[in-house]
Order: sequence, then C-alpha cells, then structure tokens
Amino acid sequence: MATAPAADQRRLLDVQDADLRAQQLRHRRETLPEHAQLEELAARAADLHEERVARGAEVGDLKRAVTKAEDDVQSVRTRAERDSARLNAGQGSAKDLQALQSELEVLARRQSDLEDVEIEAMERLEGAEGTLASATEQADAITSQIAEVEAARDAALKEIDADLAKVHDERAAAADGIDAALLALYDKLREQHGGVGAAALQGSTCLGCHMTLNAGDLAAIRAAGPDTVTRCEECGRILVRNA
Repeated sequence: MATAPAADQRRLLDVQDADLRAQQLRHRRETLPEHAQLEELAARAADLHEERVARGAEVGDLKRAVTKAEDDVQSVRTRAERDSARLNAGQGSAKDLQALQSELEVLARRQSDLEDVEIEAMERLEGAEGTLASATEQADAITSQIAEVEAARDAALKEIDADLAKVHDERAAAADGIDAALLALYDKLREQHGGVGAAALQGSTCLGCHMTLNAGDLAAIRAAGPDTVTRCEECGRILVRNA
C-alpha cells in the first residue's frame, strides 16, 4: 500500500470540500435559468424578425397595389371628366354625343369597379401595416426583455465567479504542502468518480459511496498504519480515517 502522512490524508478532506464547492458553482454557472430564458427569447426574436421581414414585403407590395389602383381610378376619372365636358358643351353630331353618353356610362361602371379594387387594397394594406406594427412592438419588447435578462445573468455570473475565485484560493491553501503522490492519486480518483476522490470513514461506512464495509476489509483498514493510504473496497476512493 502507498503511504503518506496521516495529517496530509486528513487535509485531503478540506481539498475535497473545496473541489466539491467549486464543482457545484460551475454547475450553477452552466445551468443559470437566465441561459434558458435567453435561448427562448432569442428564438422568439428570430421568429419575429422573419415575421417583420415578411410583413414588410407585404406592406411594400400592397402600397404599390394601392398606388396602381389610385392611378387607374384617376385615369378613368380624368377621361370621364373630359367626356363630360365635351358632352356638356354639345360639341359634335348627335351620334357623337350619344357615343359620349354611352362611354360615360361605361366609364362610370369601370370607375366603380376600380374604386372597389382600391378600397380592398387599402383595407389589406391597413391590416398588413397593423400586423407589422404589432410584430415591431413585440420585437422591441423582447429586445428590452433580453437586455434585462442579460443584466441579471451577468450579475449572477459575476457573483459565481467571485465565489469560484475564493474557493480556488481556499483549495490552493488546503492543498499546499500535501504529499505530491497522495494529491496526484486523489486528483486521478476524483476524475474517475464524479468529482469525489477522497472520503471519510465514518464507523464502518465510506461516505464517498455510502456503502458499509465488510468486517474483514474494515479490520484490515483499522490495522493499517496511520500513514498507510487506505482505499474503499467498494468504490476505490481514498478512505480518510480519524477524520
């Protein structure tokens, strides 16, 4: 069996405590609720961006449609005004005047139809502009919300990082001077066993795996010299006696 000063073995528990606290802080850092909130908000912002682009294109198309409808109505109206002026002036033969009257009737129906098209285009434009305005308003609200969540996240990260720095210093102080081979074994076991490389022996129970050692293993551990590095037969972690 390997050996290391019993005092160094007991100090491993302080190192282990610092490592566990650092592990918990790193886990907390990675799983801050703000991370999930920001992902959700970013997805919503992306959807709204696509919605705004689509509605913006629709508004542009409808504006052009309204302009065309207005131009068509104005063209018919101008022609009708010109024919009305000629008719009212009584210029031309009776046949010409009758033709003007017929054309005015056709133009009146055409103008009515075009005005219906114009009104429909304007109503569709109004609806599209309303949808675009709503999407823009929602996007602005989400942008503000993202800023708030980012501020909360950054504050939480700053606090965690400060705690991590403190724990790092405590770990360094606890590990300072510990037998190098013992510390290397501890680090190796810690990587293999989910962050726990050393545990106290409490009675007949290993506090690393919380298994009860059998009588034979327990007797061998208790009979070992105080500087002997003992291991749990169940989980393989370093067992710290008289902790």
